[in-house]
Amino acid sequence: MGKYAEDAKQLLRLVGGKENIAAVSHCMTRMRFALVDPGKADVKAIEAMKVVKGSFTQSGQFQVIIGNTVADFYNDFVKEAGIEGVSKDAVKQAAKKNQNVLQRIVTALAEIFAPLIPAIITGGLILGFRNCIDSLYLFENGTKTLCEISQFWAGIDSFLWLIGEAVFHMLPVGICWSVTRKMGTTQMLGIVLGLTLVSGQLLNAYAVAGTAAADIPKWNFGGFQVNMIGYQGQVIPAILAAFTLVYLEKFFRKITPQVISMIVVPFCSLLLSVMAAHFILGPIGWKIGAAVSSLVFAGITGTFKVLFGVIFGTVYAPLVITGLHHMSNAIDLQLIADYGGTMLWPMIALSNIAQGSAVLGMIWLQRKDAEAQEVNIPACISCYLGVTEPAIFGVNLKRGFPFVCGMIGSGIAAVVCVATGTTANAIGVGGIPGILSIQPAYMGSFAVCMAIAFAVPFFLTAAVGKRRLQAEEGKETAELAEIAAGAGASAAAGVVASAMRNKTESKQTAGELKAFLSGEAIPLKEVGDGVFSEGIMGDGMAIVPESETLYAPADAEVTVMMQDSRHACGLTLENGMEILLHIGIDTVDMKGDGFEYLVKEGEKVSAGTPLIRFDREKIKAAGHPDVTVCVITGEGDAKDIRFHTGMHVKERETAVAEFS
Repeated sequence: MGKYAEDAKQLLRLVGGKENIAAVSHCMTRMRFALVDPGKADVKAIEAMKVVKGSFTQSGQFQVIIGNTVADFYNDFVKEAGIEGVSKDAVKQAAKKNQNVLQRIVTALAEIFAPLIPAIITGGLILGFRNCIDSLYLFENGTKTLCEISQFWAGIDSFLWLIGEAVFHMLPVGICWSVTRKMGTTQMLGIVLGLTLVSGQLLNAYAVAGTAAADIPKWNFGGFQVNMIGYQGQVIPAILAAFTLVYLEKFFRKITPQVISMIVVPFCSLLLSVMAAHFILGPIGWKIGAAVSSLVFAGITGTFKVLFGVIFGTVYAPLVITGLHHMSNAIDLQLIADYGGTMLWPMIALSNIAQGSAVLGMIWLQRKDAEAQEVNIPACISCYLGVTEPAIFGVNLKRGFPFVCGMIGSGIAAVVCVATGTTANAIGVGGIPGILSIQPAYMGSFAVCMAIAFAVPFFLTAAVGKRRLQAEEGKETAELAEIAAGAGASAAAGVVASAMRNKTESKQTAGELKAFLSGEAIPLKEVGDGVFSEGIMGDGMAIVPESETLYAPADAEVTVMMQDSRHACGLTLENGMEILLHIGIDTVDMKGDGFEYLVKEGEKVSAGTPLIRFDREKIKAAGHPDVTVCVITGEGDAKDIRFHTGMHVKERETAVAEFS
């Protein structure tokens, strides 16, 4: 009987039995299930298992986080279940049946826009900074801007538009690239298609409204004419054109003999998709986008705008849980293209602030609970800076009432936001820095909304939580009193003394982890993977590599290896600390191609020992990021672990973490 046989039996029963499993696989840390009926899985009972570190559902897959020992657990599970394991891709395909049409659309949108978000946020910050220097009349008795009194800042303002224009006007290029990347077709063809939508030969989309119909340039084909109009900033035309290119390329690749596919497939795919984009899809997509944006704009500015505000402001946080919030990116960008700004995004920023303020209320309530503050404080800070998942999943949903208090505060702030017509120039950082993206005329009203989003959730959470925590403490005190009465005062004193003695004896000598690669050290939240970024597996850091050999960060024993994929390994230090080193994101799909183990399981290694050699070019060619993660999956006796990021590190030399 395997080590995890009993746990495997329990998990099999809790997921609904063998008959409820359509497919199962695993990666470095997680069991991945495609369930016949996801509703049969007892999630609470599964998460209560000692061997389980958490669970979540993503893209129709039910994923159970086990940790470094998932390979052993998986082997015991398939043995106990009497089923065959399959590849991760097979699980993804099986999981699609658990998604309805809307979920598939949302998943597709999320996967398209996720790689674009860093550039869009950067563009938003730049436009916000330009607002401050060229649109705020702060000088000479409120009659001039900084750009008007300083040639230097006027030059900076002009230079920064180079980036702003590239992000927002050339957005179709990024969309077409992202779609081809997601669908696994030729990304360069996607880039070229996107460039044809924003070419300088065409009338700029932002100039169409001010151009008479007779003055619009045209392609004249004799029997018919086509307007030479660009699609700068347009979302739907770019998405339609890109998917057309994808399916044309797949079609021609399927019917074309291999010997001439290099010529026929790209030529026919690109030519036909560009024609379709400008002759048919572009005009249709423009009208669809305009209809969607006008409908949302009417809701925000019409007779029932207050009702729209309270509904959207209240339900946005629950939308984050379902993943439906990704649809707002496309709507925001379309509003910006059509109306020169968006009134939707300010409410999103306020919702993030409100959830952060609910966590701030928990910080105040649990100010004497050091263990709770280790989660509360980082979650609050990240939420105020626009990353809501740690606050929502790590704090607010666990208690319930802080999440509701955040929703109420967000709804009230949103009412004031729409009532004052607060508008943003662009999508920015969805938290406190979001004020930089607000149009100068509305910065004051947005500041008032921010004050509401700060105050209401904080005071509601503090008031409701005080009663709830007091009730919990009263129950706990009664239980302790009962135990003390049964054990006697002297025995209780002995327990306290023993605990203090054990605490003193557990102090460890300070240690450190050396850089396992050369490159840029970044926090986990910037990795871009749901499990790693949200700290579900544990705290840690990552390195964007410049080298291709992974080194041991400390003296340790190699305890976990993935023989099939060879993209990760687990180490155990002498103090019991367990470390997971994971090369790339989703590189398990590569099935070991481009990876070579340089050590064996059970081998003792020293700091700086080569562990894995990998090929960065193969990783990139497979469409995966090569960012390499170091996660502390078990602290052992280590305390006060501190990570060093935001700097360039050199392998085997730079300290990237310290612990005592």
